[in-house]
Amino acid sequence: MTFFVVKVLDTGLRINHARKGGLMILEVNPAHPEPRKIRKVVEVLANGGIIAYPTDTYYGLGCDLFNRGAIEKIYALKGRPHDQPLSIVCSDLKNISEYAQVTNFAYKTMKRCLPGPYTFVLEASRLVPRIMLTRRKTIGIRVPDNEVALAIVRELGHPIINSTATHPETGEELITPREIKEALGHVVDMIVDGGPVPARPSSVISLINDEPEVIREGSGDVSIFRS
Repeated sequence: MTFFVVKVLDTGLRINHARKGGLMILEVNPAHPEPRKIRKVVEVLANGGIIAYPTDTYYGLGCDLFNRGAIEKIYALKGRPHDQPLSIVCSDLKNISEYAQVTNFAYKTMKRCLPGPYTFVLEASRLVPRIMLTRRKTIGIRVPDNEVALAIVRELGHPIINSTATHPETGEELITPREIKEALGHVVDMIVDGGPVPARPSSVISLINDEPEVIREGSGDVSIFRS
């Protein structure tokens, strides 16, 4: 396969390509994502593309929340049944309140933890596509402590899908852009290179009925949810 590689330099963009289209690798400043480069990412998402992007846990696979075709591709890529829904990335607590039922308790709880390495399970609002819902109409939501991921969501104007980038055969996490290119370069449209990531999973916390339940202990401190 011929790759379309984009290197981002302080002086602008240097583009090397052998043909139009193909995989694009975009290096972005992890502390101060350049707006023009984030717009390139959003252009890929708006056209139904799948991206790999950094978070505060692993690199994630993502697409536009409202593009069913792209979501189906990620389910297929992950070999994941639809009864194990994907999570989404929101930009902040206000954004979360548009896509989930947020009680005062949930708001105060999440405010203490976000942005951070947590996935909170909440009752979904009507804005969330059915393909993303569990049987209980719940949704996993993240606000990662990663400027690149948050900049993408803000520029797009609504959430993106989040699922850890893993090897399609072994299921092992892919923790660098190079690993993602080698394993998934034939199926993703862009790799957003935001530098190293912690390579630890998020802690998954259910806040359904205002009763915190630790579903998975990961990077985020879960002691505050255990009494």
